[in-house]
This record gives sequence, C-alpha cells and structure tokens, in this order.
Amino acid sequence: MAFLRLSAFAGAIAASVLAFGSFSSGALAADVIKIGVTPVPHADIVNLIKPKLEKEGVELKVIEFNDYVQPNLALDSKELDANFFQTVPYLEEFAKQHNFKFTILVPVHLEPMAVYSKRVKSIKDIPTGSRIAVPSDPTNEGRALKVLESTGLIKLREGATLLATTVDIVENPKKLSFYELEPAQLPRALDDVAAAVINANYALQAGLNPAHDSIAIESKSSPFANVVVVRTGEENEPKFQKLKAAITSPEVKKFIEEEYKGGVLPTF
Repeated sequence: MAFLRLSAFAGAIAASVLAFGSFSSGALAADVIKIGVTPVPHADIVNLIKPKLEKEGVELKVIEFNDYVQPNLALDSKELDANFFQTVPYLEEFAKQHNFKFTILVPVHLEPMAVYSKRVKSIKDIPTGSRIAVPSDPTNEGRALKVLESTGLIKLREGATLLATTVDIVENPKKLSFYELEPAQLPRALDDVAAAVINANYALQAGLNPAHDSIAIESKSSPFANVVVVRTGEENEPKFQKLKAAITSPEVKKFIEEEYKGGVLPTF
C-alpha cells in the first residue's frame, strides 16, 4: 500500500512538472517577436537590440527580406509579429490598397533618398538624352521624381502626389528617359545609366552613403521616416512596448549616428 501511495505521489509530481513545462513554454512563446526587416540599416538596428530584449524576456527573431511587398503580406498573415522596413507614406498607401489594419509602433530613422552617378560629379552635368533609373514601386517612384524635380531636371504636373509616375512629368528640358526598376536593382544599374535615384538602405548595402556619395539628396524635412509596424490592436502588448523602448534608446541613436555618418538620421 505504501509503495502504491508513493508511486501515485511520484506520478502526481511528474504530471505537475509536465504541466508547468507546458505553461512555461507557452509563456516563452508569447514573448517571441518575429520581425521582418530589410538588411541595411534595419537588420543592423534590430540585431543591436536583441541582447537587451533577451534580458527583458523577449526573444527577437529577425527575418530578412529583399523587397518591399512580402514583409507587409507576412505581417497580415501572421507569419510575422512586426516589420521594420518602410516609410509612412508607403505604409499608408499599401495598407489602403490591401485593406490591411496596421499601426505604427514607433518612427525610428530617416533614410534620405538620393541621386547617384558613376559618370558625372554634379547634377547639372547630366547630359541631354541621358537615361535615369528610378524605383518602380508606389510612393518611392513619386518620391524619387520629387527629388529630381527639386534639382530642376524635371517638372511634375501641378498637384502631383507621391503616387506620381513618369507620365506625370510635364517638363523635361534635357529629354531624359526614365527606367523604372525594383529598388534593390538600382545600385546595379549605375553602370548602365547616367544616374539613379536610390533608397538609402539599398545604397548603403552597395557601399554608397547618401550624405557623401550622392550628387543630389532629399531634404531633411522629408516626411519619409522609417517605422516599426504591428497589427492594429496589438501595439500596447508588453512585448511590443519593450521593443519600442529598446529601438529608441540612446544606444540606438548613438549607433545610427556613428555607424552611418549622416546616411541614416535618427528621428527620436
């Protein structure tokens, strides 16, 4: 009888351990954040804060993408918990087109869009009839065209928005031709065009710094801050509030300023 009671007691302990283990695993799973990013500077920044978040009980799983579409699709389908790659205007337009319910957790930095060339040292030296490469995706193309307009190379129709495309060009005195390419392809196109307007993250990946290597650069008053995004209704969860605090810490600000030397600007 004593043996049976002891065995039953041991079984109860084992069951309790298993139950506790299941509870612990569930608790740990609740503190995982799968975040989708593009490589530079986004992946650099989130990898910097991983150790800090781990100490606070949050495991940050970083998943890299090389395009501007899949990270939002993956967030909506719950393959990701958050993403960090896009600007506010791009987010607003993408969410509107796809009827996604996303919320900005926090703005982190500005990546100035800029014009680069391997053939000329000044924007005014671009020859008549030259080929210019621009991003093909919504808002980034309009953003690039507005950068070119600010240099005087072109003029867009009155009222042109960030959804402008090359058909909205109404003045083109140098008879430039425009090639719309996926943003990631733009640095590789520099050998084949007179100039290319490139997003800073892809420029940095190619070893180009907007502050030092460009022949024209977007104004610092640009509204194109890069933001961390989550699904609407989840932004106040403790794990996301910890992510928000970590990614806007003084350590991150110092890292951005020292690592990118003006090519990326903190917005906090």
